[in-house]
Amino acid sequence: MALVAVDSGKAVPAGLWQRAADLPAGRPIVVMIHGYRFSPDRAHASPHRHILSLTPDPDSRRAASWPGALGFTRDGDEGLAVALGWDACGALRAVDGRAAETGARLAALIDALALTARRPVALIGHSLGARVALAALRRASPGAVGRVVLLAAADLRPRAEAAIASPAGMLAEVINVTSRENDPYDLALELILSAGRHRALGFGLDRPRPNWIDLQIDAPETLGFLGRLGFSIEGGASRACHWSPYLRAGLFEVWRAALCTPQALPLSLLAMARPARPARRWSRLLAPQRESSSGRA
Repeated sequence: MALVAVDSGKAVPAGLWQRAADLPAGRPIVVMIHGYRFSPDRAHASPHRHILSLTPDPDSRRAASWPGALGFTRDGDEGLAVALGWDACGALRAVDGRAAETGARLAALIDALALTARRPVALIGHSLGARVALAALRRASPGAVGRVVLLAAADLRPRAEAAIASPAGMLAEVINVTSRENDPYDLALELILSAGRHRALGFGLDRPRPNWIDLQIDAPETLGFLGRLGFSIEGGASRACHWSPYLRAGLFEVWRAALCTPQALPLSLLAMARPARPARRWSRLLAPQRESSSGRA
């Protein structure tokens, strides 16, 4: 089985460890982490019927198969995709705390997977799933985590700084995917979780880190550079959208390369895609309508 569903706080499926032990050399392990308002305990909100499924419910909004986009099948030999479910329903403050607890449990799972499979584990998380990923990175063993892709991360700078400065963080590589489309969500997070005292990760860390890059996906320079690398990405951007890092056509091809064949897309190369300076906050909301053509909200 190439795709394994694991729910935080519950028993791990029996075949997971054997699958990890039997992985051929060079095959990746990728843990996929959903964000806010999903829960495996609620049928109507289960991520295993939505973005973490190979066959998402076609009637669901914003349904796009992450494992499929990453190149995994149900029983193939592409590697091991772990679909992590956790209870992300409820008030934001409560779910934020639950994300930290989920990250602590995930760190133990990552350590065991890395040891069993004899290779680092890659992570991809959207929104509060990125909060889970960073909480796990902060607690994992050195070398257990390889690449981390954060999609519109719902986390604050001080916590991310602590994660990247941890023993596991110093040996990992983080791609923080940002967009000015996410500005309203960043501001709401800052106000609710820190009363505006701390910035969200929409502008990255306070100071540069050699193993952390911020990739602004609504910047023409970024899309142009990725296009020259052979990635065909849908143009246009919404005024406000929290889901564009996985809904915009072509972007998941980048995340697939970054996570599954990291040697083919080194961080130093991706860093060249960044604009000279990130666009200012609210620049997307203030852009002329013709520049906001994708229609997503």
